[in-house]
Order: sequence, then structure tokens, then C-alpha cells
Amino acid sequence: MDDIEQAGHVFVDPAAYADEPRFEAATALLRREDPVHLVEGEGFNPFWAITKHADVLDIEAKNHLFLNNPRPVLGTAADDARRAEQGDMLRTLIHVDDPEHRQLRGVTAEWFLPKNLAKLEGQLAALAKRYVDRMVELGGECDFAKDITMQMPLNVILAIMGLPETDYPRMLKLTQELFGAADEDLRRGDSAEDLIAVVQDFFVYFTQLTEDRRAHPTDDLVSVVANATIDGEPLTMMQTISYYVIAATAGHDTTASAMAGGLHALIEHPEQLARLRADPSLVATAADEMIRWVTPVKHFMRTATADHQLRGRTIRAGESVLLSYPSANRDEEVFDDPFRFDVGRSPNKHLSFGFGVHYCLGAMLARMELKALYTELVPRLRSVELAGDPKLMKTIFVGGLKSLPIRYEVAPA
Repeated sequence: MDDIEQAGHVFVDPAAYADEPRFEAATALLRREDPVHLVEGEGFNPFWAITKHADVLDIEAKNHLFLNNPRPVLGTAADDARRAEQGDMLRTLIHVDDPEHRQLRGVTAEWFLPKNLAKLEGQLAALAKRYVDRMVELGGECDFAKDITMQMPLNVILAIMGLPETDYPRMLKLTQELFGAADEDLRRGDSAEDLIAVVQDFFVYFTQLTEDRRAHPTDDLVSVVANATIDGEPLTMMQTISYYVIAATAGHDTTASAMAGGLHALIEHPEQLARLRADPSLVATAADEMIRWVTPVKHFMRTATADHQLRGRTIRAGESVLLSYPSANRDEEVFDDPFRFDVGRSPNKHLSFGFGVHYCLGAMLARMELKALYTELVPRLRSVELAGDPKLMKTIFVGGLKSLPIRYEVAPA
């Protein structure tokens, strides 16, 4: 791809993220020729695409100069106009800035401290065994994305939240409809009203749950949020429900994508699977490499509060930037041979969890889940190959493999 303007349009085309060679060629060209690139896609308000690792770091670190509000994620011009007129449908940690962001983050920060997450290791190991055993039950062929990786992280986060297991399929479907709004296989419909209806379904579900936990508190994460206060005042219902939505969706979908993409990478790079099998201590670096390789969160947006110079470009106050994490994670200046999948890659300065004050609260949990699954799977995996074509989700925000059909031999426990 040699047309810089055409390259910039990958950020507004959901199909581009489902076509890795196209996306990677486009972002490589931008990193090389125009790393701070103005994108003027049809139907979208203009924005600057930031494709270099160092520049993403720089902007993330300047959280008082570059704000999440009012454009935290890329949407169409019509979406922007609707948000300006009616406000955000959600008010999650990704929608707000300090001091509200710091206050909201503090509500659950203790839950995600290493000393508390370490208590989950036994539960994660048991779940990993349960799902690898499930592969045995499925008889040597399954859709690894649908049957295994979409299930295990969902089970983890919803158990932490305290949701009944009977509601897990409903949460999975709503998550896919929310993040898969641009994918014909996942979305509820192709109109803005369909997406609004999905958010409304979340609100109805979590409003009832909030009322129950306020009346009958338990020791789960939902109760913590439902009964939290900021400056002596309860969270608003918008803040409360939004907290649950981001936890219940991003808390499993991104990890599921990394898990599925990780196995796909091992299938495509059998020498790395052999290396991991020979040296199980590499599971920690392998997990981080899977997260870099897949980069489930494709971008966040920031809006400048003052003029800012970057690589000879002037980003004006009020203009927005798109932080391209997949591009930053393939930056040739940071990663040795970035298009090589390397289970022993160290250091691995990937930006899949962001950087600075908005660094992902669940980063350690995601790594723990990946390590648990592959610690269980790799020693039992006798053989594995594709049994059909893998399919990536069409998206411009969050996504990964929606289907990974495999044929395999897994040893019984």
C-alpha cells in the first residue's frame, strides 16, 4: 500500500481490522512516512492518527493536556453530534477525566491489587483445567474462540462481580452486540437505535442488580460498587451501571481475544509452541506476547485542550487524536523484529493496556488468566491445526477472533 491517504482510512473501516495484512501494511506506511496523520474519512469528523509507540506514550502521559472527554472512542460524525446533544450513553472510566476518573478508579482499585488477585490463582487453575477438559469432551475438534476462550474469562469476571451463572450467556450476547456493532455476525442490527437498545438492556439488568445489592449487600464486586461513596455521596445510577458494563464487557472480551489469538499464533509458529512446551517457564512472557500480538483494544481517542506540536504537526486545541495501539505494538523502533511472534520476547513494552493514569485496572488479571490457561493446555496439547478459516471481528474499537476452528489431540487430565 503506497497511498498515505488510503492508509489513513483503515482507522474508519471496520473491515480493515479483520484484514490483518491490509491493516499492518497501512500502519507500517504511516509510521514510516506520516506518523501523525490527519484522517478525514467520509462520515467522520477529522482526527489525527498517532501510530508511533513514543507518541502514544507522550500523549497518554499528558492526561491534563489530552482528555478522554468529549470523544473517548471513534464514532461517526452523527454519533459525535448525538453525544454532544444528549450526552454519553455510558459514563465509564474510559469516558471521564480527573478528578472524576481518579475517584471512580479508587472505588475498585483495592480489588485489583496483586495481593488480592493472587487469591484467585487456585480458582483460575481450576477453571483452566475445566476448559481444557472440555476440549477433550468435544472430541478433538472445536471452535476454540467460541467454545473455550469466550467462556473462561466470562466465567472469571462475572463470578468476581457476583452474577448468577445462568446469566452468563446473556452477558456474552450483550457484549458481542455492544463491541460487534459493525460486524454482521454479531450486531443486533445496523442502526444507532439497535445499539442504544443494547445499552438499555444492560441498564435494565444492572439497575435491578444494584437495587438488590444495596438492600442485601454481599462480598462481590457488584456490592462494592453499589454501596460505594465519593465525597460522602453514593455513586449516581449512571456511574454505577456504567461501572458494571465496562467490567462485565471489557473484563472478559479483551482477554478472550488474546487467548484465541495466542493459540492461532502458536499454530502459525509451531517452533514457538515447541519452545513453550520445552520450557514452561516461558508462559509469562508468552502471555504478554499474545497480548501484544493481538492488541484487543484497537484505539482510544483524546482531545487536545491546547495547541501541541508533535513531529512537526500542530494539533490544535479542540482537535482529536486516535491512539493506535496495534500500530504502536508493531513499531520497528521499539520491538526487535515486531512481526515475529516470540514467546520469550523480553523486554516487551507493548501498550495493549494503555499507559499512565488510564492504564487498565484489569491488566494483571488478564495476564493471570492467560498464564493459567496455557499452563494447563500446553503440556496436554499433543497436536493442533486449523480445521477451517479463522475469522476476525469487524470493528474499529475492540475485537479479535470471532471464530477459530481447530483440530487437535489433548491428553486427558
